[in-house]
Amino acid sequence: MSEIETAIQKIQRKLMAQNEQEVASSVLGEWMMEELRALDEVAYMRFASVYRQFQDIEAFKSEIDKLMKK
Repeated sequence: MSEIETAIQKIQRKLMAQNEQEVASSVLGEWMMEELRALDEVAYMRFASVYRQFQDIEAFKSEIDKLMKK
């Protein structure tokens, strides 16, 4: 649980550092994906498949291939 809280705190710090009233949801989504990738690859893939709106299995496979290379 502390890893999740740490990830949330990192995102909050990034938000505060933006010094803007609004941050694009796409930016926030990418930050979320970065943190999820580091925490749990399966959770990352679940989020990515919805966030990036995978249309077919090839898109899903491509993202898994990218994850495997890192």
